Amino acid sequence: MSYDRIYTAALIVIGDEILSGRTQDKNIAQIASWLNVQGIRLGEVRVVADDMGAIVEAVNILRERNDYLFTTGGIGPTHDDITVDAISQALGVDVVVHPTARAVLEKYYLDKGGINEGRLRMARVPDGADLIENKRSGAPGIKVGNIFIMAGVPAITAGMLDALTGTLEGGAPLLSATLGAWAPESEIADILRECEKANEGCAIGSYPFFRSGTVGGNFVIRSTDEGQLETCRVALKAGLEEAGYEVTEGGL
Repeated sequence: MSYDRIYTAALIVIGDEILSGRTQDKNIAQIASWLNVQGIRLGEVRVVADDMGAIVEAVNILRERNDYLFTTGGIGPTHDDITVDAISQALGVDVVVHPTARAVLEKYYLDKGGINEGRLRMARVPDGADLIENKRSGAPGIKVGNIFIMAGVPAITAGMLDALTGTLEGGAPLLSATLGAWAPESEIADILRECEKANEGCAIGSYPFFRSGTVGGNFVIRSTDEGQLETCRVALKAGLEEAGYEVTEGGL
């Protein structure tokens, strides 16, 4: 792990069912949290349809400007699971059946009707790829270059993340502290801006809400340095209190 630089990742969420609203994505939050523990920041997310051209375009853009690229969805047994094909096209390599993946699937489905054409699709990988272990449902994830191809089912994705834990190079984890106050953003914008400006290495995010007829907000301070984070937290709390607002540690 290197604390001298910031490592970034992007995520492509693939699937018509996400864009149609039939399925609500839960992978963004869990992947973002996992990456932060690894010292990697999730910098951008794209949601892409099951469209070859759209996936290829997104893969080629995001893999170039980030240290890591994760994808979720589109690696199942049906005809519309085209993620492997699209990423292979983006990389300019063939799609092959990985012998270890095939052996894993044959063993997993031995008492479930055996392997068939659909199930064998889940052993297909871009040529030269390695596997990500999947203890939950047999079908492995895939890693090729700086790309990590994962399942769309959140529970299966979680298992694949566990298998990757500690294997990616990262920097310092991003720490955070939250303060809450019944304060309209428009009245404290200057306090937030000046506090962030005075505390190098810290970023302050403002997240307003409206409850019971009253406007309030939670203010999240982020930094990779624990000391800088605490200094900024103390300063922001003092600034809000001086402006006449009661501050709640941990947020409202």
